[in-house]
Amino acid sequence: MSKAKVTVLGINGHIGRHAALAFRDAGYSVSGFGRINREPIDGVAFIKGDAGNVAEIVAAIADAEIVVNALNLPYDKWDKGRAEAQLANVIAAMGDSGKTMMFPGNVYNYAATDRYMRPDTPQRPQTPRGAIRVRQEATLAAASKAGKFQTIIIRAGDFYAPGNVGDWFDQAMLMDAGKGKVYYMADLGVGHAWAYLPDLGRAFVAVAEQRQRLGGFETFHFAGHYQSHRAMLAAIQAAAPVPLKAAQLPWLLFQALGLAVPLLREIVKMRYLWNNPMELVDPRLEAILGPDFGTPFTAAVAAATIPFLAKKAA
Repeated sequence: MSKAKVTVLGINGHIGRHAALAFRDAGYSVSGFGRINREPIDGVAFIKGDAGNVAEIVAAIADAEIVVNALNLPYDKWDKGRAEAQLANVIAAMGDSGKTMMFPGNVYNYAATDRYMRPDTPQRPQTPRGAIRVRQEATLAAASKAGKFQTIIIRAGDFYAPGNVGDWFDQAMLMDAGKGKVYYMADLGVGHAWAYLPDLGRAFVAVAEQRQRLGGFETFHFAGHYQSHRAMLAAIQAAAPVPLKAAQLPWLLFQALGLAVPLLREIVKMRYLWNNPMELVDPRLEAILGPDFGTPFTAAVAAATIPFLAKKAA
């Protein structure tokens, strides 16, 4: 039996790219939607289009049974209803199709005091950005409970992967690697939720293959690698071909620069995520994925670190 067709909206984004790779490698027919084909993927058809145009989204997903909605606005452009409007376009394009929408969630929905974040943990966002994500998920829940389409949310921690550009891993921790320095984000003993994107992409596939057994609206939490800042620092230093001196990220400098740079101002608002141990937990997803699903932590960090440092050196 042939596998379902998949369209990834936001093929140039990090989760979009890795979801496309994972579905392709699992034998699915995959298309990717975006304004430009920034990094063509062998075996993935590119569909040029604008996420602000509902008709173009409709055309892109017309023959897809699974739609991975990996669209995301720049970090400082979520407010003024813009993030909700982008999602509303996709919901309008999905219509009453009965298709499956897969949506990557994050931890912004929860409070700093939520030591363990389970799918049934009450959502108490403590930032405007978190409130936006809660509203988006509520909108998806309403549409799916009305029978329009199935929604599957997979929530994960901070991304890292080989070749990634623009995540905390490369933009913060390794931003001065060329100067022989690596930053840690908070007190070394505090844990943090990380998601190695090749593993997360495969998790999307594993859950998609169970979609016919799932309800109209489902939320899963991808545990990924929950590690202390000390462990992440040590793994990076062990993988690096040259010594890297450790220092704490200069948050006060970021805060000062944020007075003039909106992006940095928004980044500083999310500091609480690094200062508090917030772990994603989901036995149901673990059962779907099975034992020994993910890449071992040190191997994953090395796979992300080594090419980044090689590029820096070049």
